[in-house]
Amino acid sequence: MPRPDPVEPQAVTSPLTRAAVFLVLTIEPGGEDAVRDVLADVQGMARAIGFRNVEASLSCVVGIGSAAWDRVYGGARPAYLHPFAEIRGERHTAPATAGDLFLHIKAEQLDLCFELASRVTQRLHGSATVVDEVHGFRYFDRRDLLGFVDGTENPVGRAVDAALLVGDDDPDFAGGSYVVIQKYLHDLAAWNALSVEQQEAAVGREKLSDIELPDEAKAPGAHTALTSIEDADGTELQILRDNMPFGSVSGGDGSGEYGTYFIGYTRDPAVIERMLRNMFVGDPPGTTDRLLEVSTAVTGSLFFVPTVDRLEGE
Repeated sequence: MPRPDPVEPQAVTSPLTRAAVFLVLTIEPGGEDAVRDVLADVQGMARAIGFRNVEASLSCVVGIGSAAWDRVYGGARPAYLHPFAEIRGERHTAPATAGDLFLHIKAEQLDLCFELASRVTQRLHGSATVVDEVHGFRYFDRRDLLGFVDGTENPVGRAVDAALLVGDDDPDFAGGSYVVIQKYLHDLAAWNALSVEQQEAAVGREKLSDIELPDEAKAPGAHTALTSIEDADGTELQILRDNMPFGSVSGGDGSGEYGTYFIGYTRDPAVIERMLRNMFVGDPPGTTDRLLEVSTAVTGSLFFVPTVDRLEGE
C-alpha cells in the first residue's frame, strides 16, 4: 500500500533476531516533556550503539499507549489507538495491564540490546518507570519453548507493508503501525506429558517439519485454525509476529518461569483482537485455543508505533 513521502517507519519490518529486550514503562506525573525528548533521541542512540557492530542489526521500536499519547503528544490521535481491552471467556482470560510506553529492542547480540536498554532507562529515570522487563532469546531453529517453529505465517515481500503499515485510511499517521503485546507463561510439565500427536493437534502443525495440517485434519480449538482469519471477501488477514521465548531455571528442578513473549505488529489492531477473541472465547464460542490449557496470559497492552519522523518531531 503506498504511503506519502517523506515518512520513515520504525523498524517493525526488520528481520527476526537472536536476542531482544522488551520494556514496558509507565510515565510519572510531570514526566511528559522529558519522555518526549528521550523518545526523539532513541533512534540516534540505537545508531550510535549499533555502529560498534553493524552486522548485529541493533534496532529499537517505540510504541505509545492510548492515555500516554494524549499526555505526551496531544492533538490528533491515530484512528485505532485505544486501551487494550480484557478478553474474558468462560475458562480463559486475556488480561489488560498497565503500559504507557513499549520498547522493543532487538539485535543478533544481547549485549547491544542491554546497552541500549540501559542507556534509555537511565535517560528516563524519574520520568518513566519500568513495570515489565523481559529478555528474549532465539531457541534452536526459531522454535518456542513448546518445541514448535514460531512466526511461520508472517507476511513476506510486498505483503509486509500492506499488513503492517497504516496507509490512506489514516493519512495523518501513514507509515505508522500498531503493536499488541502479551506475556504467556507455560506449564512445560503438563505440555511435555502430552504425546507428540496431542501437541500437533493443539497447534495444528507437524512438530518436526513445521508443515501445517490440512484444514479438514485440524482438531477443534487448534491454534492455527483459530488465528487464521479472513476479511469479508475471503482474503487472509496477516500480522507480523516477532515472538521470543524467555525463561529462568531458578531452583534447578524445572520450576522456573518459562514462556513466550507475544508481539504482533499490524496496521489495524482489530485483526489481532479478533484472533485473541477466537482463542480466549472460542470460534464457535466454547471452542477455545488448546494451547491455553498449558499457557496463561499474564500481561496485555496495545500501543501505536509512530514513524521516526513523528518521534523526532519533524
